[in-house]
Amino acid sequence: QVHLVESGGGLVQAGGSLRLSCAASGMIRRINTMGWYRQAPGMQRELVADITSGSDTNYEDSVKGRFTISRDNAKNTVYLQMNNLIPEDTAVYYCNARGIGFWGREFDSWGQGTQVTVSS
Repeated sequence: QVHLVESGGGLVQAGGSLRLSCAASGMIRRINTMGWYRQAPGMQRELVADITSGSDTNYEDSVKGRFTISRDNAKNTVYLQMNNLIPEDTAVYYCNARGIGFWGREFDSWGQGTQVTVSS
């Protein structure tokens, strides 16, 4: 079983910055992709950004140039630096990790979510 623990959410004014962190632990052999998703009230969960073990990144169009995803493979941790936040970024942000567990079984795990609120 793989556990993801997120931190770093909160309330910030428009134009401000936040940094989210997510640490994975458990029966992990290899994490292939780590990512951040978000879900606003009444909306579907959407991909914000993800990053492969080789550091290839992918961003949702509205966050390009404002958000940066990075990871520390040695610590099984992924980060999301969010700059120039706007009210539309308000959502619950979820960490996701996909990879292979100790026994060769694939996993696709989610964190509990962290609230990000951007005031105008």
